[in-house]
Amino acid sequence: MKIILTQEVSGLGSPGDIVEVKDGFGRNYLLPQGFAIAWTKGAEKQVTVIKRARSAREIRDLGHATEVKTQVEGLKVNLKARAGDGGRLFGSVTPAEIVDAVKAAGGPTLDRRRLELPGHIKALGSYPVSIRLHPEVTAKFDLNVVKG
Repeated sequence: MKIILTQEVSGLGSPGDIVEVKDGFGRNYLLPQGFAIAWTKGAEKQVTVIKRARSAREIRDLGHATEVKTQVEGLKVNLKARAGDGGRLFGSVTPAEIVDAVKAAGGPTLDRRRLELPGHIKALGSYPVSIRLHPEVTAKFDLNVVKG
């Protein structure tokens, strides 16, 4: 099955890429989740629009990515979340909340879709978080979830 990715999918490609996947993976996961659209001649014209939007918000080059990496890795990121007596959160920490916490700590504005979390964050503590800034550059920082 030939599809056009609308979002970045780890191990598959980035927005605007035309990829060939197994029928079940495309039909049962990528299309319903909104990660891709079915390939047609008309949809292929939309690829240029998607790629233009991606280049506008993407980190420009490898040098810029390494510069942002040094900014992010030097931060102490604390996130206040509501928690019960046992340190268990009411809900879980979302990527949007993490991006806001990085911004509040004095870091750059990041794309929440590029965050890679160690799983669902549902308790107080320290968690390693990585973000793909560029295909060759990944920044890692520790997120401290504190009671707030």
